[in-house]
Amino acid sequence: MNATPAATASAKRPTIVDVARHAGVSVASASKVLRDAYGVSAEMKERVRAAMKELDYRPSAAARAMRGQTYTVGLVVADIDNQFVSLLVDGISDALRATSYDVLIGPAGNDAATQARMIDALIEHRMDGLLLFAPYASAAKLAEVAAQTPTVVISRHGLAPEYDTVAGDDLGGARAVIDHLVELGHSRIAFVGHDDGPGLDPLSPQQMRERGYREAMAAHGLVDEIDIVRTAWSEKGGHDAAREILDRADRPTAIFAGADVAAIALMSECADRGISIPDELSLVGYDNTRIAALRPVSLTSVDQGARDIGAVAATRLLERIAGRTQSTQSVHPTTLVVRRSTAAPQRVAQVR
Repeated sequence: MNATPAATASAKRPTIVDVARHAGVSVASASKVLRDAYGVSAEMKERVRAAMKELDYRPSAAARAMRGQTYTVGLVVADIDNQFVSLLVDGISDALRATSYDVLIGPAGNDAATQARMIDALIEHRMDGLLLFAPYASAAKLAEVAAQTPTVVISRHGLAPEYDTVAGDDLGGARAVIDHLVELGHSRIAFVGHDDGPGLDPLSPQQMRERGYREAMAAHGLVDEIDIVRTAWSEKGGHDAAREILDRADRPTAIFAGADVAAIALMSECADRGISIPDELSLVGYDNTRIAALRPVSLTSVDQGARDIGAVAATRLLERIAGRTQSTQSVHPTTLVVRRSTAAPQRVAQVR
């Protein structure tokens, strides 16, 4: 049976003209709401967005690009399996939900070259802005990227004129871990760091957490006990670190892993070897991911507010896209969440 003209018309994808007519406003006004332009009243926004929802209006990405914007921001991450990234994405989504923007996630691996290719690809696909999570890139490279596309760098410290930075207090978080372990009676505390490769970036979260560990150990008079194992903050990296540390004849009484993903792998390796946590070894992670809070895991970890960091980063990027040029730096406080993976070392526990 042939479709009627009315049925054919109703099956067509709604346009901005349909949205404007449905909302009872001009096309120009509806377009302003779509672009999140300044000077639009809250009442106007509510009417137009209600019309968009009722009509199931979906702006064409191609048409947006022809007008100079795609209303899409790119998020470059090393590893989408990292639970911290999922918390970060939740925060970014929270900030973008009331806007017309979508986020496209680009997993780029733990390598400067592959990350550079991913960044170039997103720029080529005309992202309106970029969120770069702990990128493996020099300050010069980041400035070059920001010169082409509005950019916010997540988890990198320091103020840069070309882009904004949003990070947790990695120095303070690392110090809190060491203070906690020393208070329990530990002195032989190993740190599982991340090997950045050549040209270490002193402003990266990897280096800031290692610096915080070194400074806290020194503050407690434990310079001679500084013990750093550099691997990767990944599941494989955690297993590699565990094998190196646990095979020692005189292993440390506590391990501070710079990321939960590595700490969980290390915990698994301990279970395979029959090493009891925390009776024989205390273990601390970083990021306070969802798995860390599970009762069978109960990992002591540093919470840096990943969701809040994601929301602030997305908000800063929207401001950049809208034309703000003055740089901002946001450093978020961290909290040590103490769970059952840390306790006094056996010799101290016996004395007590």
